[in-house]
Amino acid sequence: MPRSIFDFTKKVLIKVSFSSSLFKKELKKAADVLLPHEYQELKLWVENYVTKHPHLVCAL
Repeated sequence: MPRSIFDFTKKVLIKVSFSSSLFKKELKKAADVLLPHEYQELKLWVENYVTKHPHLVCAL
C-alpha cells in the first residue's frame, strides 16, 4: 500500500511541475505522508527531475 502512495506522489509532482510553488507544497505534503526511507528515495528522484526542469530549483 505505501508504495502506491509513493508512486501517486511522483505523479502529482509531475502534474504540478508547471508551478514551483505547487511543487514545493506537494513536496511538503509528501514529507508528512511518506515513510522516511520513501521520502529519501523521493528526494533523489526530485533532484534528478529538477535537473531536467530548472525552473523548479527554487522549490527545493
